Amino acid sequence: MSATETELHVVLGSGPAGTTLATELARRGHPVRLVDRSGAGDTIEGVQRRKGDVGTLEGALAAIEGAAVVYHCVNVAYELQIDVMPGIQQAILGAVEATGARLVVLDTLYPYGETHGEVMTEETPWRATTRKGLMRAELDENYLAAHREGRARVVLGRSADFTGPGVINSSLGGAVFPGALTGTDVGALGDIDLPHSYTNILDVAAGLATLGEHPEGDGRVWHLPTAPAVTTREVFRMIEERVGQPLRTVVLDAPRAFGPFDQAFMDSYGELFYQHTEPQIMDSAAFEEAFGVRPVPLADTIGMAIDWYRTLLAAQPANAG
Repeated sequence: MSATETELHVVLGSGPAGTTLATELARRGHPVRLVDRSGAGDTIEGVQRRKGDVGTLEGALAAIEGAAVVYHCVNVAYELQIDVMPGIQQAILGAVEATGARLVVLDTLYPYGETHGEVMTEETPWRATTRKGLMRAELDENYLAAHREGRARVVLGRSADFTGPGVINSSLGGAVFPGALTGTDVGALGDIDLPHSYTNILDVAAGLATLGEHPEGDGRVWHLPTAPAVTTREVFRMIEERVGQPLRTVVLDAPRAFGPFDQAFMDSYGELFYQHTEPQIMDSAAFEEAFGVRPVPLADTIGMAIDWYRTLLAAQPANAG
């Protein structure tokens, strides 16, 4: 077994992205540690769970001890992000600078801001004007500066809206699939006749794992593999075909509580609602060509999500909700 096959990969954050990534890394044969604030959760074959708090340098150093590659998939409650995420970055960056571990960061499209329908590539200017967009852009500048200045080895993987197995808090997640399967209301944000990119959580994991295995990609932003954008209405048609009944679609033309999104979340998300009132088209051709990785076709992604939600709903008590 080569040194690279025995090097420890540490995933920080056990949301859908972190958990799916840890599973993918173990499947690829890497020793994996998954760190979150509880250290609890379902057993994942080949993955060691550890309790840790990466909000401080001391906590981050303990979490990544012995790591060759660190994956930053930590997130916090939406309304807390501006206050909390910069401190988490400072701690994680400080830890990898001290240990020499490579850092792979899960990133968002927020730094681009409003694109007015322009296709987003890695060359798209960062024109964010929202508080969260500006915060994310500043974080990304810090990551890239750390790499440029030789303080750390860093690479960023950007994703569009998550969807697929295990994804609940997404515009194509818990507001859509439970209603589609039970014949109850399905939430849709903004204009559903605009093209909108959705990234399969399995492609997020595969993309980040690939970046973790390929240091030649360091020092830049990559768009993680994402199927070609279609309109949300077309996505809903795909769902209807698979569940065998029309959706009871409720279109939200402004942010308000619905499904998994409470009012605190929606109030905080309001500044980013432009993502649903203009086309959101993400292009991942650069990643696909560089690493020979192709995204899961969107129709297959929809099928995976339906299967996962069907199992989830079947496991709930009959009187739940």
